[in-house]
Amino acid sequence: MKKLTALTLALLLLALTACSGTPVIAPPRDPAPPAEENAQPQPDLPADGTALKTGLALVPSLGASKSAGEEPGLAQVDLTLVAVTVDDSGVIADCIIDAVQAKLPFTGQGKLTADLTAPVPTKNQLGTDYGMGKYSPIGREWDQQAQAFAQYAVGKTVEELRGMALNEKGAPAEADLAASCTISVGGLLEAVAQAVDSARHLGAAQGDTLSLAAITSTGSSKDAGEEPGLAQVDSTVTAVTFRGEEISSCIIDAAQCKVNFDSAGTITTDITAVPLTKNQLGRNYGMHKASSIGKEWSEQAEAFAQYAVGKTVEEIQGIALNEKGGPADADLAASVTLNPGSFQQVLALAHELR
Repeated sequence: MKKLTALTLALLLLALTACSGTPVIAPPRDPAPPAEENAQPQPDLPADGTALKTGLALVPSLGASKSAGEEPGLAQVDLTLVAVTVDDSGVIADCIIDAVQAKLPFTGQGKLTADLTAPVPTKNQLGTDYGMGKYSPIGREWDQQAQAFAQYAVGKTVEELRGMALNEKGAPAEADLAASCTISVGGLLEAVAQAVDSARHLGAAQGDTLSLAAITSTGSSKDAGEEPGLAQVDSTVTAVTFRGEEISSCIIDAAQCKVNFDSAGTITTDITAVPLTKNQLGRNYGMHKASSIGKEWSEQAEAFAQYAVGKTVEEIQGIALNEKGGPADADLAASVTLNPGSFQQVLALAHELR
């Protein structure tokens, strides 16, 4: 209707100009609404779809690490992962909880003894191989209990979750939930709260399928020698929603957790400090200094996530690369110059796990 009215007005103005010989100045158009910051192309919502926010939380801890003594030392990184979709009133529409537990033992001489080439699966991927089930009073594995808590969170707000009754061990006291979840849930709850707090409208809608995936490596670790030893755990993580085969929203983040130790097997890192993710570090991560386009890791990861929306994982896997390993597509290369291999891999895994 607006287009028809504008066309009619324009024709009328031309007619008046022709008849009178006097130029007629058309009234200004209504200004277009300002574009939302960081706006991105989004697939059309389903006919009955309600727009949802997508959130992701990575909560690392180094606290279980210990120096070598009578027993070998241990660098342990525990990473709690949560993906959510949330409506505008803060009610959780979907929730997935997972965790990474990477253990890198070392000797009293500062020599790492772990296989640094081995993949590091998440607890959900490990399933019964994680081994909690045989010690659980209800015979349930960690992934089953985390899933039960995630399902319990659906339909609730963070405030409602914070009000849940807990027993003296920090596990759920409510009979229905306690029948399927006896682990302490305080850390899980705080990670859920962080994911909800960070959630944004990125294209997801009711009816989309939420997925959470992480790829973790320890290959950058090294023995102590003239320089301190390093146990480094790198995790690339994504929260993705799928609408059919298309990605409807996407967040990518990464944690780079480091534990240093000396040639006597003594840890020199403050293991009480909570490492920040690359998105939380922002420009303090420092990649922008060496970037040919002056963009930080977090900015490039966000740009790639936005680029992924509206595409299939197969299309993402087919991105052409230039001779430096960055995207060859001019539009994408304007905001992403790092090699997108880890992004492609984690999105492919998310598609597989959905």
